[in-house]
Amino acid sequence: PSPVETALEFWQRVGNVAEIWWSRHGGLPSADIAGHRLQALVAFARSASPFYKRIYANLPREPRIGDLPPVAKRELMADFEGWCTDPRIRRAAVERFLADRTRIGATFLGGYHVWKSSGTSGTPGIFLQDRHSMAVYDALVAAQCDESAFDAYGATRIAAGAGRAALVIATGDHYAGIASWEHLRRAFPALARRSFSVLDPLPKLVADLNEFKPAFLSGYPSVLALLAAERAAGRLRIAPALLWSGGETLAEATKKAIESAFGCRVMNEYGASECLAIAHECHAGWMHVNSEWVILEGVDAQGNPTEPGELSHTVLLTNLANWIQPIIRYDLGDRMMTLPVPCACGNPMPAMRVEGRKDAMLALKTRAGRTVHLLPLALATVVEESAGEHRFQIAQSAPDHLVIRMDSDVPPRQRAARWKLAQAALRDYLATQSLPNVRLTLGRGAPRVDSRSGKLHAVVVEKEAG
Repeated sequence: PSPVETALEFWQRVGNVAEIWWSRHGGLPSADIAGHRLQALVAFARSASPFYKRIYANLPREPRIGDLPPVAKRELMADFEGWCTDPRIRRAAVERFLADRTRIGATFLGGYHVWKSSGTSGTPGIFLQDRHSMAVYDALVAAQCDESAFDAYGATRIAAGAGRAALVIATGDHYAGIASWEHLRRAFPALARRSFSVLDPLPKLVADLNEFKPAFLSGYPSVLALLAAERAAGRLRIAPALLWSGGETLAEATKKAIESAFGCRVMNEYGASECLAIAHECHAGWMHVNSEWVILEGVDAQGNPTEPGELSHTVLLTNLANWIQPIIRYDLGDRMMTLPVPCACGNPMPAMRVEGRKDAMLALKTRAGRTVHLLPLALATVVEESAGEHRFQIAQSAPDHLVIRMDSDVPPRQRAARWKLAQAALRDYLATQSLPNVRLTLGRGAPRVDSRSGKLHAVVVEKEAG
């Protein structure tokens, strides 16, 4: 970005933080703010998006949210150009942009951020964000960092780390986390920010973090849990002032273990490629929805609203910040339960618990009998990036055996070619983790969904796999 664009982005973020603070502390009802923003977004979508113009054709001029039909990733991706509100956007051009990994963190058409989402549900996604939505996401994150985020030694730790920030994440493609991180690093090069790959062997990752000495550390819960064990063992010697968690479900016991090992607070956030900052966790363990900018609805299998205290079948997301690709009552696929009483923390924003990605951490054995833990997102990334496979399952059936189930709906020749690519990439990755002895088998059946939730977990542990 040019210096002028960088300055505009900075002051827009400052303005958004001030607005959020005022709405939350000045007594402005978030539901009223969201209602006005919803009507403006719907009116714009009806006029600028051919997709929404078609599906909203018979709705009232100012519909209630329940009047709006839910949408799914598959139908939006099927009408990608009709979904977008800027007629200059062509899917072929976007895909050419995504094919160039040197442009991770750069913008498309001079202003749009483009992210890929994993497609383990069967449909990969491509999501565009405009500058306004990015500024809103950053402001929502900044609004969480109040004085309670740091302990008494926080200032000392920040000074010792010189404000350095580290992100441990999948770095090899245009995923939301790394792309947004890289954009900020490009826009504000004076900030000491560095990313580390989840594909790196754990000893290398520990050594690199020891050398960098971050004051802030962000990663998936499974990553932070692994690093917490390394710190407890004395191998990881960093003392961050704050940890940031997202991308997976963080269990309360895991959170406490991480905080105990590092001696600082874990800030846990709920977000997605469709909306980077949906909710954040409070001290009482509940997620509070950023309800000035986000509408989150729990619904049952028939699409009816679930009652407070009842676990939903899925979640409908409305992102009020992004107008380039309107996300209005979008089936996010997670499950949520709304708190039926006011939250004990005192935050008036809607509180809920969410069931998101819950893939398993694998513990495999080397030839010498040493246990090596593998991150589920690292394994899934290897398969997705090597074979272009978007519906698969990696099942551990023994300490040295993985079964890979791939989409059975593709032609046999195509399935065999994808398996060959995935097998080669997994072998290379396992070798870097000191696990060349692990056997890889192509499963006979299709990926198996969870019998309780009906959802597909990409990485699982099973007593018997086949």
